[in-house]
Amino acid sequence: MAWIRYTTLLLAVFASLLFGGLWLAGMLSVGWAVVAVLLMLLGFYDNFQTRHAVLKNYPIIGHLRYFFESIRPEIRQYFFESDTDSIPFSRQERAIVYQRAKHVLDKRAFGTHFDVYAEGFEWLNHSMAPVHVPTADFRVMIGDQPQGRAELNHCTQPYSASIFNISAMSFGSLSANAIRALNRGAKTGKFAHDTGEGSISVHHEAFGGDLIWEIGSGYFGCRNADGSFNADRFEANARREQVKMIEIKLSQGAKPGHGGVLPGAKVTLEIAAAREVEPWKDVISPAHHSAFNTPVELLEFVDRLRGLSGGKPVGFKFAMGHPWEWFAICKAMVKTGITPDFIVVDGKEGGTGAAPAEFLDRIGTPMREALTLVHNTLIGVGLRDRIKIGAAGKIVTAFDIARAMALGADWCNSARGFMFSIGCIQAQACHTGNCPTGVTTQDADRQKALVVTDKAERVHHFHENTLLALAELIGAAGLGHPSQLQPHHIVMRRSEGKVETLATVYPQLQPGELLDSDCDPPVFKRFWSMASPDTFEPQHEF
Repeated sequence: MAWIRYTTLLLAVFASLLFGGLWLAGMLSVGWAVVAVLLMLLGFYDNFQTRHAVLKNYPIIGHLRYFFESIRPEIRQYFFESDTDSIPFSRQERAIVYQRAKHVLDKRAFGTHFDVYAEGFEWLNHSMAPVHVPTADFRVMIGDQPQGRAELNHCTQPYSASIFNISAMSFGSLSANAIRALNRGAKTGKFAHDTGEGSISVHHEAFGGDLIWEIGSGYFGCRNADGSFNADRFEANARREQVKMIEIKLSQGAKPGHGGVLPGAKVTLEIAAAREVEPWKDVISPAHHSAFNTPVELLEFVDRLRGLSGGKPVGFKFAMGHPWEWFAICKAMVKTGITPDFIVVDGKEGGTGAAPAEFLDRIGTPMREALTLVHNTLIGVGLRDRIKIGAAGKIVTAFDIARAMALGADWCNSARGFMFSIGCIQAQACHTGNCPTGVTTQDADRQKALVVTDKAERVHHFHENTLLALAELIGAAGLGHPSQLQPHHIVMRRSEGKVETLATVYPQLQPGELLDSDCDPPVFKRFWSMASPDTFEPQHEF
């Protein structure tokens, strides 16, 4: 019965003959005959082609398989996805962003959709004496910390940042209108907008919102023709009034340890101007920096940028990899006395653009573990009071912020949360140029759908309403500011009948413990001795 596979082709042949005869007889319009002939020709092509086995075995009808596969994310999202399936963000998470961005009711009825007895469920313990929090304008001062003994260039322009800011997303990965909407919203809401490694474009400048200028391995905006760092170009851009902080990108959550190539076809005149490269030519972002090779040299580079910027806060962003490399940076801080003003911890669950599947799924440390390790290590070497910590990685709700701050963050960044606020529907077509909402495309017609004035208001409302929700959360816990959150405020169900606070799940070191005594936590016992301030290489085998 193998011929059944060719039923559609046989029907197309029969229809071609029938409709062709009827057309010749003047009994049918030519359109029907043309359609039937085209289907017949497609079927013959499918039968003789060699690329797709499905099409060879099932001519014509086999195309339905590829069609439905192409719209599988949409089918799943609209018809089969539950409210709590996080792939990568649940319908409930997206809905709460949309509602807060649109400034409409974000309340829920009839109880939680979560299984509160499931392993991994978390909650914030409330107080019998809740307090009223008078303002939701929660801020953190970055760069006002005690300075290091060996630093040549001290921070003289500390920045009062919101505890909730726009994470790094470059012009090029986002559309011009998306960048403009985000920056206008940041200006209105008085919070910061990270440029991403694509440097400062005219769209970042359009509305004057506060910028965190990210410097990647390509040194866009501060590079020589060969891709090396150019101090003069850095100084010119870093001293702009709009630039409030400088962030050295060591790695990112989506693809840590992976460089990138922006094909020449995508290097438009605008993108080339922002990155200070030649248009229509491939642009390479190496996997590693050329301005430094050791932990000590990294800190010297931080200190140098702080001087060139005129004393603005300078720090670095990274996704946690080998623990001994992070420990090596900390040992370099102790050795040199040079410290960054801030560190942004990017979790592997982050990522707005495209990355190889294995990198997305299997490379890098999740944000909670990475954040806890960074926070703990700085406590252990007695430097926590000199360095502020930002956290990024799938943060969209007030509870996400509360949990991150309980684990040691001083502020949080969100990328995809703010993408949702300007209309992203999680189509997951960011890398194709075919974004249906105009957020992640350079197609001029597609991005016209993203109206800057409207979406900027949504950015502002999302930020404002999320912090209002956070104020209510911490007030219910009896606290007056998110900085008062501690690991013991958050509870996690570890298994059936067993719950623990995050203080138990993530035990904290004592101040100076790494300098004064042996360490009990396994990660320090295993890897601390492998770290050297003079190299990222391990000093002995595991």
